[in-house]
Amino acid sequence: MKTLKNWTYQQHINNRIDIECEYHLKLHIFVLEEDIFRVAFSQNEQFRIPETWAITPNQADIKWTGRDKWSLDGFTLPSYKLQEYDEKIEILSKKLKVIIHKPLWLEWQYYNGKEWITFAQDRKSGAYLFGISQNKISHFMQRNSDENYYGLGEKSGNLNRYGRRFEMRNLDAMGYNAEKTDPLYKHIPFYITHTEKVSYGLYYDNLANCWFDLGNELDNYHAAYRSYRAEDGDLDYYLILGPKILEVTKKYCNLTGGTIFGPKWSLGYSGSTMHYTDADDAQEQLKKFVDLCDVHSIPCDSFQLSSGYTSINNKRYVFNWNRDKIPDPQGMSDYFHQANMKLAANIKPCLLQDHPKYAEVANSGLFIKDSISDFPERSMFWDDEGSHLDFTNPKTIDWWKKNVTTQLLEYGIDSTWNDNNEFKIWDDQARCNYFGNEKPIKLLRSLMPLLMMKASYEAQLSYKPNNRPYLISRSGSPGMNRYVQTWSGDNRTNRNTLKYNIKMGLGMSLSALYNIGHDVGGFSGDKPDPELFVRWVQNGVMHPRFTIHSWNDDHSVNEPWMYPEVIDIIRSTIQLRYHFMPYLYNLLWMAHKYDEPILRPTFLDHEHDIHTFVETDDYLLGKDLLVASVVEPNQRERRVYLPNNYIGWYDFYTHEWYKGGQEITVSAPLERIPLFIKAGSIIPMNPKNVRNTKEDICRELLVMPPIGIGEYDLEIFDDDGESYNYLNEEYLMLRIKVICLSDRINIVLSRSGTFMPKYEKIFFRLPNNESRELFINGRSLPLDRAVLLSDIDE
Repeated sequence: MKTLKNWTYQQHINNRIDIECEYHLKLHIFVLEEDIFRVAFSQNEQFRIPETWAITPNQADIKWTGRDKWSLDGFTLPSYKLQEYDEKIEILSKKLKVIIHKPLWLEWQYYNGKEWITFAQDRKSGAYLFGISQNKISHFMQRNSDENYYGLGEKSGNLNRYGRRFEMRNLDAMGYNAEKTDPLYKHIPFYITHTEKVSYGLYYDNLANCWFDLGNELDNYHAAYRSYRAEDGDLDYYLILGPKILEVTKKYCNLTGGTIFGPKWSLGYSGSTMHYTDADDAQEQLKKFVDLCDVHSIPCDSFQLSSGYTSINNKRYVFNWNRDKIPDPQGMSDYFHQANMKLAANIKPCLLQDHPKYAEVANSGLFIKDSISDFPERSMFWDDEGSHLDFTNPKTIDWWKKNVTTQLLEYGIDSTWNDNNEFKIWDDQARCNYFGNEKPIKLLRSLMPLLMMKASYEAQLSYKPNNRPYLISRSGSPGMNRYVQTWSGDNRTNRNTLKYNIKMGLGMSLSALYNIGHDVGGFSGDKPDPELFVRWVQNGVMHPRFTIHSWNDDHSVNEPWMYPEVIDIIRSTIQLRYHFMPYLYNLLWMAHKYDEPILRPTFLDHEHDIHTFVETDDYLLGKDLLVASVVEPNQRERRVYLPNNYIGWYDFYTHEWYKGGQEITVSAPLERIPLFIKAGSIIPMNPKNVRNTKEDICRELLVMPPIGIGEYDLEIFDDDGESYNYLNEEYLMLRIKVICLSDRINIVLSRSGTFMPKYEKIFFRLPNNESRELFINGRSLPLDRAVLLSDIDE
């Protein structure tokens, strides 16, 4: 490894500044936004990978061949100043400054309105290391004891990553330890540094395996440092100034294309288990699930077909229907659809060597190739060997989309579940087509699942162009947020998993993976006991993705009715989720439209309150609902810290008001987990006992006003929940301003959009002990506290 030391300023071209370094390397500084700069090194004016599939500001998709890394499209490209000195160069926008020092190290400053303040800097004793012959790269930054680190996507352990070392290598880690196991399924080389003064993000745009050391490593020859190391690829990173953590996350989300706006039914309960499709009578088992949901009055919107439906002798063969298990796929789909349930089918990107279509695919050259021959690469997959499809080959993409259409969508399958897509190919030099310019898999491994989900997405969109696609993917890389909902993989059943999956989900959310969840009840190991199952479901319904999924060692099945003694609690808990469905759907809209995280650590909206940075099992669902999950056995009360929001919190169940900035003890009977609603909020809700998202016949607004005088405003979105018609103004947008006085509560209500929902009235509800009179648009509300939609002015 060679340390870069010497450099010479060369030129600036528009918003790119070029600096000549040693070993035919050039340093490029891109001034993209007032608060986003890019730092990239090229060798002989070329990048190892000339394109990016992650960077696409303002929610634009990326073409199959990627985005040229030299492109500045989509950025505002603000004016900047460049100042040269003997031993340094300063490049500054209105908010952000980078100083290039000699020998080479970078110093970062932000403008606080009065002066420039240093908030980050490289390690002075060697910041940038390159393995000139081996293509390895390293970046070292100074580490300070007052820093906290968050993000890196799906990682185990505490939410604050300080003091730990992590590897990014997509891996099928079934039954992982949620507190300690690393690596896991996803490749998200992005993290946030937080200090008391400022927060900022670093995103390394590189698809190769890499490592982050955030204070685990010590070296006597250097001051305290943190590092990024990659086995190959480009040293190319974006620095994103907050200054708040929330702003960093939102800007990074926008930078990588935003969040897909899925259909409303994707937020409903989705059943799943390996057991049903592994059974010899799989179709009957699946139909039985539909029937039992009805018998037990369990609300449900979809079911996820595990891969057993493709099996031949207990092995999995993508795009193959086992007609002995499922003799009538179309009839099975129809049965689910009659019950208003959608179907998502599991698909895998690797064909086992005895797959019925293996020879056809191999002869067509659709597999990734071996490093030393033109034969397909062979890797371990599902207790055998198989070959992975090459999604950088246009012919493979076409083949995949055709099979998604003919083998799934035409049989009534509504969605694709892109699974086992870690591309665990141990021949690092296995050759990928790379759209006609062959590259080794080591440079592209984490790109493959992204292109796989893009192919599935386009197949679904082509089949039903006006239906918003819903997809699921286990593995992926930055940009997957544009296509899919995801989850934390094949977790293990125990209380430790429940506890640390909460933190894992928050870490993903801070990393712009907003639409997430976990395998509720645990995927592998022993089945959960009744109490653990209840607590897991209570936590799960408060996540964007809610799926009970299992492959228990004793062949039992995690189902809502698995324990008769607690089925009433399970039913009421799932019904609670549907009670909150309008709120959840509005959060999904806010994630899509405004890059707002859905799951939020309590500090995300309360950085001023240092107590919110203490590791906890609590989190926010949206800005307004505080969830205090119960993860300890036999716990029937909980200490809960209420963030200091200056206007207080309401207990959701009792409507008792509490002052923020204090810890309280609350009841936590097995029947429920503590929930608190922020004062100064409005929660849109369904009536109780809704069976699915299609039962949208009533709307209630729970108004939780400040205790004293104050005002606030918000907007609530609704539409048909499935189509793109909202792009043509076929939506309902309620704009609400609440003005609280000492003796009355005034609500100014207006609407826009042409969509008329099934519900004709909106009912307003106040806290149980609220005595102030409620006025809507200057009129006292009638006794039923309802307003006709048709009476609301646009």
